[in-house]
Amino acid sequence: MKPLHPASPLPAGTASAETFIRANTKLLSPPLVPEVQLYLAEESLPIWEKTEEELGEVNVPPPYWAFAWAGGQALARYLLDNPQIVRGKRALDLGSGSGLAGIAAMKGGAASVLAADIDTMALAATGLNAAANAVAIEMMAGDLLAADPPGTFDVILVGDLFYERELASRVLTFIETALHNGALILIGDPQRNYFPKGRFDAAAEYHVPVTRELEDAEIRRTTVWRVSKMR
Repeated sequence: MKPLHPASPLPAGTASAETFIRANTKLLSPPLVPEVQLYLAEESLPIWEKTEEELGEVNVPPPYWAFAWAGGQALARYLLDNPQIVRGKRALDLGSGSGLAGIAAMKGGAASVLAADIDTMALAATGLNAAANAVAIEMMAGDLLAADPPGTFDVILVGDLFYERELASRVLTFIETALHNGALILIGDPQRNYFPKGRFDAAAEYHVPVTRELEDAEIRRTTVWRVSKMR
């Protein structure tokens, strides 16, 4: 494989985003992954409203980066329990959010992790979270789903990306191409609305504590899917 391409620089304003994150979140450990600390919001509505104020916009997307979602927690738990999967490998954390899966990969001995997200606040959070856990993660701002996946990754991590129809379709196309490039795909997902049932092999299952503010239950049964071929 070719060497990993350098990550794109983060946009201007990252420093102010980091200040905002520190001021409006707390350094907490997700229930399923006590080895990791993340800057997380304790309530959903206040952080959402403050994000709109910070950006000077209304109807902005939810601050996904401020919560440890079920799929991300399950994926991180699986990587920490099975570090041989990522040890020495180059990993992509697709739609990284808080960066939880990428941080777990680095703790498991990955050679490198690139966190990619269209939300620059998420990347600022990922940087802070990586530093809090004493790991180094590269970051890229942009929509990787808009092009074929680069053939520079051994493992691609996908957490909680099947919640919208169009996004799910684009993720599936990306996965199919990445498989042809020789990557292993690991997906953490509680089978959200647009999860493609029957197409992946289950590797592990977890009962993940989550918040009722964001989910329809306090515990979500969540599976890690290991994808080496598509059905």
